[in-house]
Amino acid sequence: MTPSTLVLRDAAFGYADRRVVAGVSLTVEPGDVVALLGPNGSGKSTIVRGVLGLAEHLGGEVEVLGTPLAQLSDRTSIGYVPQHHSLSTSVSATVREVVACGRLPHRPWWRRAGAEDRRLVDEAIETVGLTDRAREEVSHLSGGQQRRVLIARALAAQPSVLLMDEPTAGVDTANQHILADVLGRLAATGTTMLIVTHELDAVRDIVSRVVCVSAGHIDFDGTSAEYALHTSAHAIGSDHHHIDEDVVRVPSTPPGSGPLDSATTRSTA
Repeated sequence: MTPSTLVLRDAAFGYADRRVVAGVSLTVEPGDVVALLGPNGSGKSTIVRGVLGLAEHLGGEVEVLGTPLAQLSDRTSIGYVPQHHSLSTSVSATVREVVACGRLPHRPWWRRAGAEDRRLVDEAIETVGLTDRAREEVSHLSGGQQRRVLIARALAAQPSVLLMDEPTAGVDTANQHILADVLGRLAATGTTMLIVTHELDAVRDIVSRVVCVSAGHIDFDGTSAEYALHTSAHAIGSDHHHIDEDVVRVPSTPPGSGPLDSATTRSTA
């Protein structure tokens, strides 16, 4: 039986022994594309950093491909695309050279890249639509194109799951659409992805599940359709709440008999 790609059971992560997220339970199966949704500061990025070992694991269980995180010796099974890229403009490197770095963990440092390495690099570059830019220096690319270079570098390592932190944030609308198309193609080929985002629109048609994080806890986990119903119900509930408040504030005196009349008329118009 194929193990789940990622399992978190009542997990807690944080920094300097301070819990940022707690009680997190989440299962990602092979082929799942999960959006980890929440506002800035909700803790969604900390969950991803915890799985990567970049945040402290302070409680609960975390398994990757059936192996406890603490015992996971081969971290190449987890691909990571950070929100803030580390492609320095002071270092001269082509797209192909950067993507080829994804193959380094798969061979001894002294061995040169082989035919299989080159094939996987070419395939990753093609997947993100940068074949025509393969020999171009990364520093000459736009922010959206550089984000695609990082996705290609992660793909070249052949990970079992791809963790992406705000892949469409900070780029213009045109590049958002291109990035969404790249993610859609990955989803169509069965790539397992956990996508951190604070805006669902760019990836709404790609994800199979939506997991909402609020104040360090998961408060929703369901399909995109279920999430749409959840947000609609929440909006209706909020509207009712506001209506009730307006009713409470309506004065008992008849219109025109007191100083609140003009304000009340505006609030109930």
